Amino acid sequence: MKNLIVFTGAGMSAESGIKTFRDANGLWEEHDVMEVASIQGWLKNPELVMRFYNERRKQLLECVPNDGHYGLVELEKFFKVSIITQNVDDLHERAGSSNILHLHGELKKARSSVDPDLVYDIDGWELKFGEYCEKGSQLRPNIVWFGEAVPAMEEAIDITETADIFVVIGSSLVVYPAASLLHYVPKGVPVYIIDPNDVEAPGKFSYIKMKASEGVKELIKRIVSE
Repeated sequence: MKNLIVFTGAGMSAESGIKTFRDANGLWEEHDVMEVASIQGWLKNPELVMRFYNERRKQLLECVPNDGHYGLVELEKFFKVSIITQNVDDLHERAGSSNILHLHGELKKARSSVDPDLVYDIDGWELKFGEYCEKGSQLRPNIVWFGEAVPAMEEAIDITETADIFVVIGSSLVVYPAASLLHYVPKGVPVYIIDPNDVEAPGKFSYIKMKASEGVKELIKRIVSE
């Protein structure tokens, strides 16, 4: 089986009702992203950040995977599919994809504020102050914020370098280091970009200017018949 590597961004989940930074003009649920998605924001106002992610978790319970998510599961019949996602939701998992790497963390998990290797599932949607890790530090959202390293980046590069086909879905390709993955796609490998908006990317690629649901359907037509 050929290796199909899929890199997904916020546009992948937009049709499921999860807002993107792009569509909100740099605001996330009416907050400046640096207030709620940076280590500086956490240090300045942890109550706001904790409340913000509790609300995102509660919202996620009402969202369901869309046809784009399910389409990627369908592709596992024809390819060895690996998904690298910028998204912190669990919609790929709930759709049934079997090989997923989260670059920017996972909304439904918490981690130690002193040891990033101590990660825990959140029971329900609410994380509270006074919930501590085994080392005695406050649990924080398991999110890679602006200003923090991306621990899974090396693994993502290793996966990308195995691609026989590389697909980008719903990413503006402006957030680094994640956007640099395109530079690690092997030479000559076909690249597809699915997005209703204009996206700038290095090298040659096939552009499917559609939202994720319809775009994945079109992708299946193109690559399954090859």
